[in-house]
This record gives sequence, C-alpha cells and structure tokens, in this order.
Amino acid sequence: MAQQHQHNPIDAVLELLNQQGSDSLRDALSLLFNAAMLLERQRFLNAEPYERTTERRDYANGFKPKQLRSRVGELDLRVPQVRHGEFYPSAIERGTRSERALKLAVAEMYVQGLSTRKVKAITEQLCGFAVTSMEVSRAPADLDAVFQQWRERPLGAMPFVQMDARYEKVREGGVVIDQAALTALGIDGAGKRHVLGVSVERSEAEVHWRGFLQHLVKRGLSGVKLITSDDHAGLRAARVAVFASVNWQRCQFHLQQNASPYVVRAEQRKEVARDLRAIFNAPSREEAERLLTAMTKKYETSAPRLSAWLEVNVAEGLIVFAFPKDYQRRLRTSNLSERVNRELKRRTRVVSVFPNSASLERLTTAVLIEIDEDWQSAPRYLPVT
Repeated sequence: MAQQHQHNPIDAVLELLNQQGSDSLRDALSLLFNAAMLLERQRFLNAEPYERTTERRDYANGFKPKQLRSRVGELDLRVPQVRHGEFYPSAIERGTRSERALKLAVAEMYVQGLSTRKVKAITEQLCGFAVTSMEVSRAPADLDAVFQQWRERPLGAMPFVQMDARYEKVREGGVVIDQAALTALGIDGAGKRHVLGVSVERSEAEVHWRGFLQHLVKRGLSGVKLITSDDHAGLRAARVAVFASVNWQRCQFHLQQNASPYVVRAEQRKEVARDLRAIFNAPSREEAERLLTAMTKKYETSAPRLSAWLEVNVAEGLIVFAFPKDYQRRLRTSNLSERVNRELKRRTRVVSVFPNSASLERLTTAVLIEIDEDWQSAPRYLPVT
C-alpha cells in the first residue's frame, strides 16, 4: 500500500482525508508537497528512478528534513537532494521566499522605525499567516544575536581559501551609495567547503580587506596554503600584509577576461583566448611556462601591449600547478565564490535599495548561513589524498 501511495499521491491524500477528515489537512498537504518535490527532482535529473540513460543530469542523493510553516500548521517535508547540490524544489521556493521576506520586513522596520502594527500587516500579507506583536518586536534582536554569533564563531585550519566581494545599493544619510559585501570561503583538510565570514564595508579598499582578514585570523583561521581570488588592488595589498607567506592563485577565468583590453584587433580575441587556455590546461608548470614564453614572443610585434601584459600577469595564474592534479580544476579559478555571489544576488535583487548597511549585512549573513549548512551535508569538494 505504501508503494501505491508513493506513485498515487492524490489517492493517498483522498484516503487520508476520508479516514481522518479535516484534522488530517496538514498531513495531506505534506504528502502532496513531498510528491511534487519528488516529481520535480525526477524531471531535473532527466531520468526515471534507476534508469540508465546518457541524458541524465545528476543522481538522487536522499532527502533532507524541513519544516515549512503554513496556514494549516507546520508541514513535515522531505526535501529531495541531488549529488552535486544544484537542485532546489520550486514547490517550496515560495515558502523560503516568505521566510526571507519576513526577515527583510522586520529588518526594514528595525531600521526605518516602522510601527509594529504596520510590520505585522506586511508579514501577514507576504507570508499568509499572522505574526504576533511580541515576535515582531523581538525579531531584530534575536536575528542580530544569532547572526553575530555565527560571524564570530571559531575557525580552524583551512588549507584553501577563496575571497571575493560584491556590491549592493544602500541608503545612507538620504543618499544611495554602493557598499561592498566582502566574503571568504574555505576548504578544510577533509575537502569540505565552509563559509568563513562576511563583512559589509564602504569599499574594497585595503583598510577594509585588511580588517576583515585580521578578524578571520583572530577567530582562528590557520594552515592556509593557497588563496584564490581576482586581482582586487585592495585585497592584494591586504593579503600581503596579513598572509605574507601564503601562495596566491590569481583566478584564471578573470585573467582571460583581463587580457581582452590588450587585444588590438577583434579577430585576434579567439586566438588569444585559445592560447591562454592552452597555457592553463598544460600538463605541468614547466610546459605552461614554455607556452607562455612562446605566446609572449608571438604577440611582440602584432600586439606589443598584450605581450608586455602577458609577461607580467599570467604567471600569477600558474601557482596552482604546485598542488595535486585532481585539485587544480577546483583551485585555479574563483568559481566557488562566483556561485555564492550568484545565490546572494538571487536573494537580494528583490530589494532595490537596502535601508542601511545593517540590513544588507543581516540578509547576506542569513543567505550565507543557509549555504554553509547545505555544504556540510554535501559531498566533498576536493578529494582526500
């Protein structure tokens, strides 16, 4: 019978309602949600359960329990997971958006001094259920305390670190300005990913990056063997000051983009990109350096500025060759940071202008905590040698 219910959720819901009446609405809704998410995962995988096909996109990887608040009570859900963590069911996306909207509405109340009654009305409209005055009054302090504790939690050895920043618009003193959210990600000795921290600052100037990095060290960040990032001027200077003896891998993807302004003719761009890819994909550091020397000479006459730029900059993208072959693809770019930034943008783009930097830091921290928690149950990012 259980197997029949799994394949016929509507029948199972009708049977549940017939047996228990309206008292079973919560369980019935949970059953429908779980069935819808299971079907969505199957469509995402592009394969039936246990089906062997070349069209398969990923593999099922169990379930993660989640409680979702609804008008009929807490729903006990089993969220389907996939092996590489790039799937999230749209069936509960509205619920998570409501949770984020609630936090944002409370944050705006906290900053702009909106009345408790007004915020209660907003959250009831957004979330579909009422929020008590006590909850609304207490939420900012509770959220800030939890988020501050997470940002101050002790760290440990992280052999590999990635750093990046993204900008959001913030209202300050009646003027809208751009503020930078500095982020640091780590990969531990077991190959697992971690969000190390976040700090909202006025810019990416050295003073801000240096303060952020020093704070990470104060919290216990140690054992760093390689830092991967783009060539931010402020980060470069701060990194040298705080992690002077640590190797730096300049992101190869951004290096390739940085070469474009030095290409004189448009028809040369594909050729230059192909030559750079050959260097980055070389089987060894020695071969990469040989190809770099040849490329530098190749463009001495036709694109002298490009040739000079190559000679000075590209070697900064070859540090990764000192690490195991099966690590290099993960460590040679800041793709991990880019994926986190895309998720941050997806969550923050609903806010055109944050009411102040505290609101931006609050929402950014909430999203990063979710990402960090998901990573702890995800497969290793790097193999253990």
